[in-house]
Amino acid sequence: MTDGSVPGGSSPDGSTPTVLAVDDEPDLAELYRVYLDGRYDVRVATSGEGALETMDDDVDVVLLDRRMPDLSGHEVLSEIRAAGYDARVAMLTAVEPDVDIVDMPFDDYKTKPVTREDLLALVEVLLERAAFDERSQRFFALASKKAALEASGATNTEEYDDLVERMEAVRAEVDETLDRLSAADAFAEISTNSS
Repeated sequence: MTDGSVPGGSSPDGSTPTVLAVDDEPDLAELYRVYLDGRYDVRVATSGEGALETMDDDVDVVLLDRRMPDLSGHEVLSEIRAAGYDARVAMLTAVEPDVDIVDMPFDDYKTKPVTREDLLALVEVLLERAAFDERSQRFFALASKKAALEASGATNTEEYDDLVERMEAVRAEVDETLDRLSAADAFAEISTNSS
């Protein structure tokens, strides 16, 4: 759902954003709730099946573990996207990123452990990104994957090179759109001033 969530922990309509924290370790899932409670409406699921049962259009951000016994984070992510939910999704996992993440439709990737500050910053960034258009969101997701692969040293691969090319292509599209918008704004200003 692109509800135009804005920084500061609220949506334009004044509602509190909803975060779904999914981890098969109940203590860790509860810790995420404690970290985020008060700023966000926090839901917790301790399995992939539980995540899918808890997911609905009100969820703005999903913090998703990759390794879970019933359904993997990748399977849950695929189900969320297939169902058409437009939540921003961050993989929050102990699994070091590898080239297998390149085609996964998530928005960000963080390796555990994370501090309270890390988690709050991650959710805030994802909420800010939700206000951007789809192309910009795609660029940020690709940039996140690139950074994750660089951090894990998985850069000497064909998948990494393809990712960089895709990212540059999206950046060019975004830049072209911004240039067109700027030109249109300039033209509109000239037209207004000359009348």
